[in-house]
Amino acid sequence: MTPTNPYTTARIRSDFLEFFKDKGHTIVPSAPLVPGNDPTLLFTNSGMVQFKDVFLGAEKRSYVRAADVQRCLRAGGKHNDLDSVGYTARHHTFFEMLGNWSFGDYFKKEAIAWAWELLTGVWKLPAERLLVTVYHTDDEAYGIWRDQIGVPESRIVRIGDNKGAPYASDNFWQMADTGPCGPCTEIFYDHGEHIAGGPPGSPDEDGDRFIEIWNLVFMQFDRQPDGTLVPLPAPCVDTGMGLERLAAILQHVHSNYEIDLFQALIRKAAALTGTPDLENKSLRVIADHIRASSFLIVDGVLPSNEGRGYVLRRIIRRALRHGWMLGVRQPFFHQLVDELVAQMGEAYPELPAARDTVQRALKAEEERFAETLDAGMKIFEDVAAHAAGAVIPGVDAFRLYDTYGFPLDLTQDIARERGLTVDVAGFEAAMEQQRETARAAGKFGGGVQLPAELVATLEPTVFLGYDALEAEGMKVVALLHDGRPVDSVASGEEAIVLLDRTPFYAESGGQVGDTGVLEGEGAKLQVGDTQKFAGQFHGHFVRVAEGGLKTGQLLRGAVDGERRRAIVLNHSATHLLHGALRGLLGTHVQQKGSLVAPDRLRFDFSHFQPVNAEEVARIERMVNDEVRANHAVVIQQMGIQEALDLGAMALFGEKYGERVRVVKMGESVELCGGTHVARTGDIGLFKIVSEGGVSAGVRRIEALTGQAALEHIAAEGRALDEAASLLGGSRGEVVERARAVAERIRKLERELESIKAKAASSAAADLAGSAVDVSGIKVLAARLEGIDAKGLREAVDRLKQQLGDTVVLLAGAQGGKVALVAGVNGAATGKVKAGELLAHVAGRIGGKGGGRPDLAQGGGEDGPALAPALADVPAWVAERVG
Repeated sequence: MTPTNPYTTARIRSDFLEFFKDKGHTIVPSAPLVPGNDPTLLFTNSGMVQFKDVFLGAEKRSYVRAADVQRCLRAGGKHNDLDSVGYTARHHTFFEMLGNWSFGDYFKKEAIAWAWELLTGVWKLPAERLLVTVYHTDDEAYGIWRDQIGVPESRIVRIGDNKGAPYASDNFWQMADTGPCGPCTEIFYDHGEHIAGGPPGSPDEDGDRFIEIWNLVFMQFDRQPDGTLVPLPAPCVDTGMGLERLAAILQHVHSNYEIDLFQALIRKAAALTGTPDLENKSLRVIADHIRASSFLIVDGVLPSNEGRGYVLRRIIRRALRHGWMLGVRQPFFHQLVDELVAQMGEAYPELPAARDTVQRALKAEEERFAETLDAGMKIFEDVAAHAAGAVIPGVDAFRLYDTYGFPLDLTQDIARERGLTVDVAGFEAAMEQQRETARAAGKFGGGVQLPAELVATLEPTVFLGYDALEAEGMKVVALLHDGRPVDSVASGEEAIVLLDRTPFYAESGGQVGDTGVLEGEGAKLQVGDTQKFAGQFHGHFVRVAEGGLKTGQLLRGAVDGERRRAIVLNHSATHLLHGALRGLLGTHVQQKGSLVAPDRLRFDFSHFQPVNAEEVARIERMVNDEVRANHAVVIQQMGIQEALDLGAMALFGEKYGERVRVVKMGESVELCGGTHVARTGDIGLFKIVSEGGVSAGVRRIEALTGQAALEHIAAEGRALDEAASLLGGSRGEVVERARAVAERIRKLERELESIKAKAASSAAADLAGSAVDVSGIKVLAARLEGIDAKGLREAVDRLKQQLGDTVVLLAGAQGGKVALVAGVNGAATGKVKAGELLAHVAGRIGGKGGGRPDLAQGGGEDGPALAPALADVPAWVAERVG
């Protein structure tokens, strides 16, 4: 960007929002990168994700026009640009999408006119540099561009079905195989004849001359299962414009990495890595990945080996790999966070608020990667020892990549140093299998879904269960059998029943769904679970015990009250636990998941180290202090911003509307739709039963409340009494007596080890004389009874010292299994490899093993094949040294 260019990235964001605010749009905050209550997507990958339910008709907002700057991520599932990032001008993992939306309000005319006004009027882009595309049958959009905007026909391109099927086109958008869809018009910027490439729709359209900057989607149809398009009663507009691409154009640079935001990050990365060349591709990767990594952590994701955490780990380790390529061996990546906050903190205040958490998480992952590099190298050595034909199998290379974070090129580099190659095709096959799994997880859907045509006819379920556990006159508004809408179900069948109102709580926020009974007009239904559909409909999973059921029927229902009351205790205790964790461990603690069941509660939270016994005791005491304080539980409805200003905590993975339910008990204030006690004293007692790790940076506490906690303590008391009896003392003497027993056991174990060592030494001394001479090398292969692998290693070491130039293989037989240890010493080292000898013998007894050239270990079955395998060792050695 030139010093006089006014269009900073920050100004472009501001200009966009101000423009659409003046056009009557509500400015909506960016949704998190983790979609709320949507397991069908790994990440928010486009601006429309937070409005998905609005377009499906399952949610209504208080506004019909909206605009936002949405942070997006494409690094997993269907949309995955990770491997291209840093090597092209416009690929990113994290990017910002400018969007404006109409929910049944304005349509093509206004959307097109405003887009042109903003681009050419506010940002002063030359009209002659802009080219537009329309779907080939969308004469309405074509006419607006030509007749109202004045774009010459030569710069309006009709795009047909270019993806192999009807409506499969770059200019026809659809959410899924069925549902909302429609044509779109795209605006392209022409960089000029000096850049290679042709206009969209031409054979060389993939060049860089014409760059798409804005896509205006006109949702005007509902695609049916048979492929037909039915006009929507209220057409919508969904637009998206990449901020980074637009900034490059307004700042007169060709690559997104040359814009002000990226240049600041690249300069910082260059300083941290000591890299003078600012054009280095590795610096681009690092600059891109610090944005993705940091915002994922801000939005509650931490590195792990599965799901979203796995994608984050891949992104971080790819950045670290590029730092490694630049010669960096110490943690550096986390030091980029301050520069990122300086560049983006004003637009996203949640980033500076979580600065410390982000830095700690990244530093911990950098240190962990250094450790796993060691562990991965050990695995590599084992893989290399068994590489057939000097080729590392692709599946093993992928295991190193997937489990230990070894990029393929790192594995290839190490293999090359050892005269090995890598089966790249096999690696790619394993990678593709993983991609297929990710793609399957990235589709809209999953589980039972309410058909869109059914959703459009229903009103949200009215929940009565905050105040009552029973209700009458509830109307059956829909029935689903085998996932399809039906008019009736018969006795013995299972179905999902939707009622106009219900006291049954539908599972959400970690609280399990209610069970109970529905009955009426001769029907009796056992409710085994209650789930929420489309965020607002309660589905009762029932088995028809008596009679039949049809839509329109009136029912009365009763929730299992005892079960619900137990759930309520655990849910309220979860809130108190969350507050205690943040109070003791720090405000970086965030809920990462929970289970609120009748028999227990489980709470997952972000923390970077184990919670020690003293801290667990203090947390338990803090919660019980709040229980005894008997705070009144105050529940209020208010606007989302008012709630956040009040200090209410939003929970991980939850999606909130404009009006929220705020639950306050003592110092705890959280957004929560669950059911709770009237006073904290109702919980009675809180008891932590376990604390442990779930994944890197995520801990889990399981606890009990009320009667379950009392019964657990009573059971612990009985166990303590039994232990006291076995140790011959009282409760008060258990620890002292157990300590004495443990010390005696350790003493006996030391004595046993000493006896084993003497036995191994004696065996070695006895065996040395039976070694045979093979071309000047002492060769010994023998079986020893009752000696484990450790004893065998000690015996092999002694024999190597005694015999000098030697090849030794010892087999220790115990319980039908054989441990094998091979050793090579002196002049034999350059001629015989211990790993090859051991693999040869182990293979003959149905086993395996490997190791270093001078020492290897393995095992197999104890059977008749062992004796001839040992007897053949001198001949095997002779073939290699003769």
